[in-house]
Amino acid sequence: MSEFLQQLLNGLSLGAIYALIALGYTMVYGVLRFINFAHSDVFMVGSFIGFYAGKYVPEGTIWGGMIVLVVAMLGCAALGIAIERFAYRPLRNGPTLNVLITAIGVSLLLEYSGQVFFGAEPRTFPAIFPSHTFQVGGVVVSTNQLAVIVVAVVLMIGLQLIVFRTKIGTAMRAVALNPRAAQLMGVNNDVVVSFTFGLGSALAAAGGILYAVNYPSIDPLMGVMPGLKAFVAAVLGGIGNIPGAALGGLILGTIETFVNGSQWSTYKDAIAFAVLIVILLFRPAGLLGRATVEKV
Repeated sequence: MSEFLQQLLNGLSLGAIYALIALGYTMVYGVLRFINFAHSDVFMVGSFIGFYAGKYVPEGTIWGGMIVLVVAMLGCAALGIAIERFAYRPLRNGPTLNVLITAIGVSLLLEYSGQVFFGAEPRTFPAIFPSHTFQVGGVVVSTNQLAVIVVAVVLMIGLQLIVFRTKIGTAMRAVALNPRAAQLMGVNNDVVVSFTFGLGSALAAAGGILYAVNYPSIDPLMGVMPGLKAFVAAVLGGIGNIPGAALGGLILGTIETFVNGSQWSTYKDAIAFAVLIVILLFRPAGLLGRATVEKV
């Protein structure tokens, strides 16, 4: 029983990180109906911002870790807004395929620019949060795991409040439902889209910091696999559905952790894509998504 609970805790910790990344995918898709494949590399940039910011705060302190987290989120929010303004906005009214190809190009640009500026060698991420372990009923609990889960839950609740309890959140939902009607009602679509990119990128940065805290080795290509799995999580929960993205991340992280602790551990990365195939075959809209009919 304790082994099961241990695996479950590890899975929830990993799933919370996937959920934060998946929220960025699902927010952009909900508003613009396209997948921002550069999102996983914003996650990587957030880790490196935290790496350099961590040198200027005392290690192993809660307030120091929170400062690093906030700095990374602000830096990636600015990066996300810049990507939207200069890469995606000029193509917004063009064919979707053009935007998709641009997203892949921006992703590669960030990856190889990261190798130029940060170096290709893996870096050891500083211990920005206090790190201790203790046992609860035979389960070894790490304070880093608790920090991941607590921060992720707080950010998810904050996102829900922003989307459903603020004016900008109402504008986001209006643009997602009907951009033309929202504009006629006085909504500045450009501001809403930029805010969506900035908010999603900030969540990716938080995911990057929390990932680096638990797996303290970062490099410019570190976002590729977590980004793909987070995309699978978003599809699993229902792309465009915020609670669905969070649920999908938690489910996928838990499944991966249990597979990793079994005799099938070599297939832990493949399991994410198997889940994607199954969900597309039997429930294309995702667990919490709604099937829609698109006009062509």
